[in-house]
Amino acid sequence: MDDLDQCYRVLGLEPGASLAEVNQAYKDLAFIWHPDRVPEDNKRLRDKAQEKLKEINQARDQLRSLQQHQRTKTPKSQPSAKRSQASDRKTPPRQQKQSSSESYSQPKPPNPDLSGADFRNADLKEKDLSGRNLTNADLSNANLSDAFLHKVNLTGANLERANLFRANLFQANLSHANLRETNLIGADFSGADLSGADLRGAKIGTKDRLMIKLTGANLSGVILPDGTVHNA
Repeated sequence: MDDLDQCYRVLGLEPGASLAEVNQAYKDLAFIWHPDRVPEDNKRLRDKAQEKLKEINQARDQLRSLQQHQRTKTPKSQPSAKRSQASDRKTPPRQQKQSSSESYSQPKPPNPDLSGADFRNADLKEKDLSGRNLTNADLSNANLSDAFLHKVNLTGANLERANLFRANLFQANLSHANLRETNLIGADFSGADLSGADLRGAKIGTKDRLMIKLTGANLSGVILPDGTVHNA
């Protein structure tokens, strides 16, 4: 994708948008077009979502690369003596270019194991923790609103009084997790395993309206907000 204007159009932005705007637009579109949100038996839609996500990734990467290059570019009017001194301290231009390219071409390192991690009171709003192992982690009082938690492993984790407002927990494992008094309004638990989880006092909607998504979720043995046990 060589046309920068097309990159902005793919992300729904005006030309010249800031890096923060590029990142936010990418998060919004990746949330919508992530293939995991499409049922596995619908190959046509999953293929379409994968192609769309690839296009979104390419647009984001090219705009990021452009803005990073603009920030690191050395002004031509800089005195030669100062430029020479700066070159002694910085990576040679050729090597810099190679590093910038490698940051997008090399595969990302494996996600670190976060089992038992202490995230009490942490601000994790809009963070992408997809696929992470957070078994028995302490996330009590943490802010996880709008977070990406696809297929995250939260088995036995403590999420008491955490904020999961509009969090995406598609196919997440929350078996025997502590979700007491947790804000679950707008959260998506489609295909998630909530077996044995404790939801006593959790916020799941109004008196007459359930405001969380539980399509295909495993609710066997869940302790519901009112203290009753759900037996599927």
